Amino acid sequence: MLPGSMSPRLLARVVRSASQLTFAKAAEEVTDYWGMWLDAETVRRVAEAAGAAYLAVQDTEVARLGRERPAPPQGPPLLQVSADGAFVPLRHGEWAEVKTLAIGTITHPRNRAGEEEVRTTDLSYFSRLAEAGDFTHQARGEVHRRGVQTAGLVAAVNDGSPWTQGIVDVYRPDAIRILDFPHPLEHLTLASQATFGAGTLAAQTWWRKQAHDLKQEGPAPVLTALRLLPIAGAADPVAAAKAQQETLGYLEARLDELRYPQFLAQGLPIGDGAVESANKLVVEARLKGSGMRWERGNVNPMVALRNALCSNRWAEAWAAISAHLRHQDAQRRRSRWLQRHPPAAPLPADPVPAPANLPLLRSAAKKLRARAKPAPCIVDGHPTKDHPWRQPLSHRPQRQAI
Repeated sequence: MLPGSMSPRLLARVVRSASQLTFAKAAEEVTDYWGMWLDAETVRRVAEAAGAAYLAVQDTEVARLGRERPAPPQGPPLLQVSADGAFVPLRHGEWAEVKTLAIGTITHPRNRAGEEEVRTTDLSYFSRLAEAGDFTHQARGEVHRRGVQTAGLVAAVNDGSPWTQGIVDVYRPDAIRILDFPHPLEHLTLASQATFGAGTLAAQTWWRKQAHDLKQEGPAPVLTALRLLPIAGAADPVAAAKAQQETLGYLEARLDELRYPQFLAQGLPIGDGAVESANKLVVEARLKGSGMRWERGNVNPMVALRNALCSNRWAEAWAAISAHLRHQDAQRRRSRWLQRHPPAAPLPADPVPAPANLPLLRSAAKKLRARAKPAPCIVDGHPTKDHPWRQPLSHRPQRQAI
């Protein structure tokens, strides 16, 4: 049995429902299905406790990996690793970024026309509200489980932010780094609108041409077109020049990540839609609802449950959660029993005074033992003078009457 008044099956149903629905809706669902009334506060309490237990299980696994350093399982031939963040509302009007790591296997199915497509399947997620360095360390368990370090080829498709690059530096520095394709297009949009005007046909035509060239030919023709923008004829030449230089600086700093023709030829994805979808599916769908405000300490327990659910690992995760909850309950019971029955303290030993004159004491003890020892009654088979037969009748011991 698990701690509390709920059966294990009911508790599992409550926690799973709370990871999908609001606490109030989960309480209604459980009440309707099980015929057992629960309030939203009870659902919240048990769900957050289960999420905290799963956090503890994952942290224990990360510590074990760091201590034992076992060999990771063999990863697939092609693997995609992408990271991104989504903001969730906290109490008192604060917002905090929940970082998510998405890992999936790259496949090449054929569509109805017989053309080969690039898809990322078997996706799993790891999310935390944490600083970049802590997040990278905490994600080690999921990275190990998916065989990122042993996969044949890893495509790291990200938005180019430093913390996403840091994950790649730690776990797979030889990965092929790909800048998410929509990100350079956003900067090209700003440059075209600043030069030709927002919403104009000229801006749209120029942007479409650069998007096509970037995907089919790479960054070289796009950089040339950027430098040749007619910024002097813009409505605001200063703003147009600024947008031009910022876009040039952004692209030139990431030239190696803009080799889209080569990436496509290798059958690699050029978009991080896997992790952007994870932001919506894993994080925002549950933690960014209308009127929701979260305590900072309750965000990670909930996203941990969301990771297990959205990664199709609920059965495995719940087995670990229930085992941890039982262990916690056993420890609490043991602690309470020890408080009621404290172990008795050992009695202090009586101090033994050191003898003043040990040789005299030994001599006296020897004399006492000699006096206490009775004289022999028979020697060599003959009675001695101390034998009762040699004693007067009055000195012989009398038999007791029976």
